[in-house]
Amino acid sequence: MTALQRKSQNGAVLLVALVMLLMLTLLAIGSMRGVTMETRITANRAHDTKLQGVADAALREAEFRFYGPGNLIDKLEPNADNCSTSNTLKANGLNKPCLLAVLDERLLDFVDLPGHVVEDDLKAISQAGLIWMPYRGTDATTTTSVDSQFPASWNSIRAAETTNAAVNAEYGMVAEGQGTYFYLNNGKAGGDLYLQSTHANIYLGLNN
Repeated sequence: MTALQRKSQNGAVLLVALVMLLMLTLLAIGSMRGVTMETRITANRAHDTKLQGVADAALREAEFRFYGPGNLIDKLEPNADNCSTSNTLKANGLNKPCLLAVLDERLLDFVDLPGHVVEDDLKAISQAGLIWMPYRGTDATTTTSVDSQFPASWNSIRAAETTNAAVNAEYGMVAEGQGTYFYLNNGKAGGDLYLQSTHANIYLGLNN
């Protein structure tokens, strides 16, 4: 009786256990791969969201520089002194934008490839000033970069006269700084993401 029982046990339990162990191992490996992939996707999404937020914040500073009626001439004509690190936000709100002197024939190149300005164009574009201003936020007390991991920067361009830079009621009002003026703002985070926005400002003129 005992001999028959020993003969009928041919290791089937061990074989089944090994097969199940193999299946569980494969399932565990597949699950680990899925978790790793999801982790990478989440990390990439968080990175992209961070870059988007930083670049968008840089755009807000570029637009913020045009608020208020002060320093009107600096909002109408490019000035290299305004494209420097010394041009920080003022607590009284009399801020100056970094307005680039981009030539009409180079504007499309700058818009399409804002991070690929060739060396020969630097003088024409910025008039010897900075191409990109460091983003510090919209708080006048902040004088250093807001995010060292994703440094952001910005600049602004006024639409050319040939593209209806100003909507004026009468001829000659542009010379007085009156009318509605259009601007293109550029913001970037690191060197990976570039954003652009447009806005219009209405000015009453240099004498008002």
